[in-house]
Amino acid sequence: MHDVTRLAALVAVAEAGSITRAAARLGYTPPALSQQIAKLEREAGAALVIRHRRGATLTAAGELLVEHARRVLDELERARHGLAALAGLSGGHITVGTFTTAGIHLLPPVLAAFRRAHPAVEVNVREYEPPSGLPAVASGEADLVLTHTYEHQPAPALPSGVAVEALLVEELVLVAAPGHALTDPAEPLPWPELAGRPLISGSRGLANREALEALFRREGLAPPVVAYETGNYGMSCALASGGMGLALVPRTVADLAENPLSVRRLAPPGLHRTISLAWRSDDRSPALATMRSLFRNTGKAAPRRPQEEPPR
Repeated sequence: MHDVTRLAALVAVAEAGSITRAAARLGYTPPALSQQIAKLEREAGAALVIRHRRGATLTAAGELLVEHARRVLDELERARHGLAALAGLSGGHITVGTFTTAGIHLLPPVLAAFRRAHPAVEVNVREYEPPSGLPAVASGEADLVLTHTYEHQPAPALPSGVAVEALLVEELVLVAAPGHALTDPAEPLPWPELAGRPLISGSRGLANREALEALFRREGLAPPVVAYETGNYGMSCALASGGMGLALVPRTVADLAENPLSVRRLAPPGLHRTISLAWRSDDRSPALATMRSLFRNTGKAAPRRPQEEPPR
């Protein structure tokens, strides 16, 4: 009997086309996900994944197992929804909090799926700039909140009685106007190259700006030169596309940006943000459990643009 977690890991690799991107979707490190795949290969008695410069592809055995794994995972998801219905998802309401980019990329498919499965449950949506959603959950103003944290920044205090679960770890990438010289080389951009260049970032106090400044200090660089301030990553991409400066945005945002952009990865230590769910740990409502499950699945399937990866 194959472990369900490992089957889900193989499906994620098949969908992402990369160990690295699949690990980010599942909240693993690439080595940890590789270990899960290796264990599954031992269980299956066959090689399932071929790693190469552009990512990873499945062997014939891997494709066969993924086909069955998807059916198994779908049946388990249906069972979870069925049990939730039996538990009484026939009315009531739930309030979901979100920040802008999650509200654009993660929230709509979850709300649509929830409404199809449970049309009698009323869902309200409110916006909270992280970390303000955490006290909203603690006070009962919201039942479930999408929030985020950035590396190199102190983690916000977690209110008593609030549980948090990581959904997705996103790499931030450099975006600039098409053909910008700084985005031409294929290798990751060394951080000193950004020193003194006009950047587009959030205003002081916003998480992305605080994380950026903390990283510059860590690297021994002068404070970043922020030419334009905006808390909206879509606007950051638009300004960068127009040649107003350089912006660091989550890969999901860069992948789905409407404006033409040049994109370049950043050298270690890099900058990442983690999108998480927060809810009251004593809330046992079936509606909340179902919503959390839908967010998990959507986080795993978040779209990404294929990227070249170094040989493994």
